[in-house]
Amino acid sequence: MADTQHPTPVPLPSATVYPAIAVSGPAGDEESGRRKLQPLRRRRRMLWCCGCCGAATVLIGVVILVLALTVFRIRDPELTMNHLHLDHLFVPGLGSLQNPTVSVNATLTADVSIKNPNVASFRFGNATTEFFYIGELVGVAYSPDGHVKPWRTARMNVTVDVLADRVVLDTNATSTFVFAGEVNMSSYTDIAGRVNVLGVYKRNLEVELNCTFTVDLFGRTLSNTFCQSHVK
Repeated sequence: MADTQHPTPVPLPSATVYPAIAVSGPAGDEESGRRKLQPLRRRRRMLWCCGCCGAATVLIGVVILVLALTVFRIRDPELTMNHLHLDHLFVPGLGSLQNPTVSVNATLTADVSIKNPNVASFRFGNATTEFFYIGELVGVAYSPDGHVKPWRTARMNVTVDVLADRVVLDTNATSTFVFAGEVNMSSYTDIAGRVNVLGVYKRNLEVELNCTFTVDLFGRTLSNTFCQSHVK
């Protein structure tokens, strides 16, 4: 069997590492300047981004503050007595001199309006209207709950039967009643509700309306009506 000759591997030349040759002249200075400017540019970009974010945050805060003080600010609802009408009046007569009492039975209808100046609805519960005669409670009327839409006004009529029976009058009141035929009365309306703006701004409100008026027994009319509203 003939001998097999293997080829002898030829060694490869080793890689030669040449040192980097520094570029001198204008081209080298330009490259070196670019490398030095890169960190400065990154820093400027970061500062610019931070400044923009800070300015945007301040602007958003100012907008929210302005909206909170203007549009989203919860204002007091306005309760107004538009008209007070005397539907029926019955006066049986006066009492004796020893017991100067007066019996006045009347049916009154009050036209009340609620103005909501807020950006959200004003929801209120059952309203109560009380009528007084010489400090004595002579009639109570109730109105159902409801709501007033933003920047709207809702009206409701309240009817009550006033029974001012067996109310003792003093000397001045008796003389006024006999000679002038007038009875001074007052009313008190109370409405409690709540305004909720976007679930963030919430406020419970109670609106009160006090009115005084005069019932003309001879003419069967109302006069000298004066009302004043107050919000708690």
